[in-house]
Amino acid sequence: MKSYSRIVRALCVSGALSAGLVFGTAVQAGELLVSGAASLTNAFKEVGEAFEKKHSDTKVLNSFAASDVLLQQIVNGAPADVFASADQKAMDKAVEADAVVPDSRADFVRNQVVLIVPNDNPKNVEGLASLSNTDVTRIAFGNPETVPVGRYTKGALEKAGAWEAVTERQVLGQNVRQVLDYVSRGEVDAGFVFATDAAIMKDKVKVVEVLETVTPVTYPIAVVKRDGANPQAQEYVDFILSDEGQEILAKYGFSKP
Repeated sequence: MKSYSRIVRALCVSGALSAGLVFGTAVQAGELLVSGAASLTNAFKEVGEAFEKKHSDTKVLNSFAASDVLLQQIVNGAPADVFASADQKAMDKAVEADAVVPDSRADFVRNQVVLIVPNDNPKNVEGLASLSNTDVTRIAFGNPETVPVGRYTKGALEKAGAWEAVTERQVLGQNVRQVLDYVSRGEVDAGFVFATDAAIMKDKVKVVEVLETVTPVTYPIAVVKRDGANPQAQEYVDFILSDEGQEILAKYGFSKP
């Protein structure tokens, strides 16, 4: 098994991991380790706090990144207890790799993919049709090879006949929050993110179009298979699916699957 500490250092250097808690090599008793898609960052922090209030002997530690990056960490020995992906493909890979308990898998939220621009919208982007304008030169989206929002975006743009125009101007992000940052700082003319991500930066970005995706944007969650796993992992998944868990997620713009 590869050294997880080396993997974490490499990913941090490359910028693949978002800000947040990163699992170390030593897992303490009572720690519940949750690997969540970057778009879940804000919501899962509150979910973890709420779960801790019900389980005083448990500390929830979160790691956030692109779903495929998290999956590779888990496959390579990261001591995660729960995996929450932003699309079905990443979770399908987890099942194929025997990295999660198949019967624990459940869809827990739904999202949307949106086209956003900086609030001042200097290139006057009004929707997908504007992206082929000659003065629009930089469009950010998640790398479809590793980032769920990128896969959803690619499918939607191919369906709309806009994929070629966008790829000619592409700026690839390693996770959805990186794309959001590019747009919020005005480093690109437009970008594609989840609606929940756009909602946390209403003061810096605005939504100009909601995309029609090929498949619904649903997020699956599952208990990770590993020796020494926290026995409360399933309880955490159950809490996510409970009315209280769903109410917290709804606060951040997620809807029921």
